[in-house]
Amino acid sequence: MKPTNINDPEYFHKVVDCQYACPAHTPVPEYIRLITAGKYSEAYMVNWESNVFPGILGRTCDRPCEPACRRGRVEEEPVAICRLKRVAADNKDDVRSRMPQIPAVKNGKRIALIGGGPSSLTVARDLAPLGYEIHLYDDQEAGGGMMRSQIPSFRLPVSVLNEEVNYILDMGIHVHFKRYVSSLKEILDQGYDAVYVGTGAPRGRGLELPGLVEAAANVHVGIEWLASVAFEHTRSIGKKVIVLGGGNTAMDCCRTSRRIGGEQVKVLVRSPFSEMKASPWEKEDAMHEDIPILENHVPKTYVAENGKLVGMTFEKVHAVYDENGKRSLLPIGDPDVFVEADDVLVAIGQQNTFTWIERDLGLDFDQWNMPVVDKLTHQSSHPKVFFGGDAAWGPKNVITAVAHGHQAAVSIDLFLRGQDLKDRPSPFTNLVSQKMGIHEWSYDNAVEPDYRYVVPQADKELTLADRKLEVELGFDLKTAFKEAQRCLNCDVQTVFSDSKCIECDACVDICPTSCITFTPNGEEEDLRHRLNAPAVNVAQSLYVSGALTTGRVMVKDEDVCLHCGLCAERCPTSAWDMQHYLYKVTKAGHSCSK
Repeated sequence: MKPTNINDPEYFHKVVDCQYACPAHTPVPEYIRLITAGKYSEAYMVNWESNVFPGILGRTCDRPCEPACRRGRVEEEPVAICRLKRVAADNKDDVRSRMPQIPAVKNGKRIALIGGGPSSLTVARDLAPLGYEIHLYDDQEAGGGMMRSQIPSFRLPVSVLNEEVNYILDMGIHVHFKRYVSSLKEILDQGYDAVYVGTGAPRGRGLELPGLVEAAANVHVGIEWLASVAFEHTRSIGKKVIVLGGGNTAMDCCRTSRRIGGEQVKVLVRSPFSEMKASPWEKEDAMHEDIPILENHVPKTYVAENGKLVGMTFEKVHAVYDENGKRSLLPIGDPDVFVEADDVLVAIGQQNTFTWIERDLGLDFDQWNMPVVDKLTHQSSHPKVFFGGDAAWGPKNVITAVAHGHQAAVSIDLFLRGQDLKDRPSPFTNLVSQKMGIHEWSYDNAVEPDYRYVVPQADKELTLADRKLEVELGFDLKTAFKEAQRCLNCDVQTVFSDSKCIECDACVDICPTSCITFTPNGEEEDLRHRLNAPAVNVAQSLYVSGALTTGRVMVKDEDVCLHCGLCAERCPTSAWDMQHYLYKVTKAGHSCSK
């Protein structure tokens, strides 16, 4: 193999597994270290720079960072990255003075944002400080989009939502609330220099089954029903409730039902429990609130008597997989199951609706009636129109919408500067030694043995009686410190210097995971099986040095390294060094200038 090019900004980025897995690439270890130092405002701003909504996401994020966490390779549970984000948000000072200043004199360019959700708000947050005049349109009475209408208050208090949305709206954004945009042509005719569509996937999927006509008054589309509850148009539900679907929306529906009158609430899902799309913690919270989840039940009919819903019938199935792993749900032969219900909530998916976009504007749509959007630039076939979030490629999550907003903002800025949208600036990176002495570092590199700490919850009887009472209480500062200490500082990299190495193998002897090997060079597949511990995860790179004095090379399996620094402490020649690697994704701004 060729020597590893550690000057490639993406090489060490990939080693910081949590940050790499985050769609917005938040510098996770950086803000966790600040929490251990009690610098909560600084930790908040590190988050805000990347994910824009630390208090919101610290409560509601889908946490793609946590399955990637290196701590999960040491023990079963990763660092509670998401809930530590909340610690920074809950304990910060007033951070407005730390936010970008908005120019009093604008640059003459006007941008319309359609939809007031996380994606559009991120675009506004990135472009307003550059002097753009931003106009935001939304049919709701306040900003936040589906964060406001779809995430229940017992998970996300309105006060937290308002605070973080208003940080952006207070940047001089021209808001047009309670304004449903029914025509893209009308927006373009107002002379905007660019338009960003961040309308989400606002239409819930219904379920057409026999009996629906008679039962329709008590069959509700999940996301529409959640919005009705959020805006207090709906205040109650029947005592017996069926929730159809296995995603996070279904979990929000069933838990909300328990709080507004549902006494016997059941979730019925077609798939096996283990294959439900809902996050594991969402399922756990639902079951903690005495909501059974019945797997392998395929809905067949709505049952009505005298024109009123009384329940549903289901066929019991089991999952069968072919040699390619494709799943089929086959009946087990039992009689259909009847489940009583006063109301049914259908939470089986969301879809886009673009009836408001005229088809004669030069904007192309694909066979699924989705706009054709460049995945890199977020630009549509109409050069002035950009898409992001769920509106671009279908339902995802808040953090993905934020990531889209950042990249779309870069593209809009380049477009309005007359530059090539695909000639994108590089991310900001640096690599700095943490050495303070021969065997001393400027960070705490001890590997803590603690298991993951549990986030406390409010009393169940109290939370089920009040749909606005937040369930999770968050870590106290003492527990937050202990949980933060579990972080392995994966952004402090082990950097090897070929010229200093005397091949004494001291680093090999002391490495707790046997991730370092000195061996003759070879092809990657061959090397992976000749190491002291076979490097089986091919998704993570091998760190390969240049040729050493003996002709061998140093090979390090980045996948299992704990970043403990023992190799650098033990090395007699300082061939190993611990160097802090900071990676920030490109944002719209001066870095876009040529």
